[in-house]
Parts: sequence; C-alpha cells; structure tokens
Amino acid sequence: MLNSHIGEIAGLGVAVCWTFSALFFEKAGYKISSLSVNFIRLLFAIGFLGITTFFTRGIFFPTDATGYQWFWLGLSGFVGFFLGDLFLFKSYSIIGSRTAALMMSLAPMLTAIIGWFFLKESLTIKDIAAIILSVAGIMIAISSRNMKLNYPVKGLLLAFGGAVGQAVGLILSKKGIGHYDALAATQIRAMFGLVSFGILITVLRRWGKLTTDVKHGDALKSVTVGAIFGPFLGVALGLFAIQQTNTGIAATLMAMVPIFIIIPSAIMFKEKIKPQQVIGAIVSIVGASLFFI
Repeated sequence: MLNSHIGEIAGLGVAVCWTFSALFFEKAGYKISSLSVNFIRLLFAIGFLGITTFFTRGIFFPTDATGYQWFWLGLSGFVGFFLGDLFLFKSYSIIGSRTAALMMSLAPMLTAIIGWFFLKESLTIKDIAAIILSVAGIMIAISSRNMKLNYPVKGLLLAFGGAVGQAVGLILSKKGIGHYDALAATQIRAMFGLVSFGILITVLRRWGKLTTDVKHGDALKSVTVGAIFGPFLGVALGLFAIQQTNTGIAATLMAMVPIFIIIPSAIMFKEKIKPQQVIGAIVSIVGASLFFI
C-alpha cells in the first residue's frame, strides 16, 4: 500500500499537518492581525525550507530551478498563498468562518474539474464517488442548524474565490513542479507569497503594526509552530502528493482538516463535539477509504 498509494498517504499527511497549523494560527490570530500572521508564517517557512534543503541538496535557495519552474511555481504561490488566503480571510468578516469553510469544501471538486481541463487528468467512477462522499462528509461536519440562508453575495463570492485560489494554486503547482524537489518548489511558492504580502503591507502602511506584532512572544511561538506544520511540512507534502497522484484526489484528502480537527479543537478550545460532526467524519472517512481500495 505504501508504494501504490504514496500520493494518497501524503495527502492525508497534509491534512494532519494543516490541522495542527490551523489550531496554532487560530491561537495567534486572537493576539495579532491576520496580515501579520500570513507574512510571518511565510517568512519562517522560507527559512525552515532553506535550512532543510541546505542539508538535503546543498543549497539554501532553489537556484537550480529552471525559468519554467520559477514562472509556474511563482504564479502558484501568488494565486494560492496570496490571493486565495486574502479572499478567504476577507470573507470571514462578512459571512463567518463556518460558512466560508463550507464554500472552501468545494475546492477538491474545483481542483478535479480544472485538472481535467488544464492537465488532461481523468478520474475513475470510484474516485468520483470517493470525492463526492468525502466532500459531503466535510459539509455535514461543518454545517450548523443556526446557519442563515441569506448571506451577502460579496461574502460568498470572496469565499468561493478562496476555494478557486486553492484549486488553481494546486494545478499551477503540478504544472510547474514536474520531478523537481518538493521542498525547493514550496520555497519558490512561499517567496512569491511573501513578496505579495509585503507589497500589500506597504500599500496599506501596516509595517508599524507588523513590527509591534513580531514582539508578541506568545503569538510568535504559535506562528512558529503553525509555520512548521503549514507552509513548511504541510505544503511540501502537498506538492509531493500531487506529484504522485491525481490533483483532485490529493485535494480531497488534503481538505479533510475539518474532520481531523474535531477532537483537537475539543481538547484545546473546549469545544463540544456535535452529532453532525461525528456523522460527517464517518461519511468522509468512508469516502477517503475508497481511494485505497
């Protein structure tokens, strides 16, 4: 199973990593601005990735990447790390994180559709059924009886933009990575994301706020741990996953964070586990297991 499903296993590993990163970024977000969290996490990730590739490849920066790889991976970093997250965080203030997460659960299906058109990837009937079941389980787990039906169109479009950003970011990554090192490819993506956020911070004149946030010790610890599990290990594993399997399948397994996060959230934030979360988790696990049959 390890050899024949290495991409799928990596995809599940991404979901585990992103579960930890989400928890620690949430802790940091209570203390410093989301813009600061995004900039600091990418800065730390570039450093962690550089140190790792220095020992594994002998170079700190991906100077051996071709112009083709720089273009597509850089574009992927701009779309995925910057635009997608920017739209998503903005949607939180309009429709709330739970509704935004529901919209984001469409990302695996969008990835599969775009991958079919752009990369000529195909899915079996079993794979399509697995994606539908997994996404349905995620939607059930995130849903709530208290959710409204009349959300502002602007907020829904922003959240959908976040899902599109994530999907397109993955497709562009697969287009550019080829057989290139996943860690080095992640560093290229993170660099372009960092520069994009740096330009935004300059335009908004938020460098003073960022300087203040960096001095917040507890928040910095949370961002550091989040950066290790998020844009360092998580994203690198994600690029490895799309190298080894269909992008739609990888995206579906990577999207299972709302399932994996149920128990840790209950422990860390004293959140009560609800019946629909249990049902959703069961449906998603059944769906994901189809990928391994």
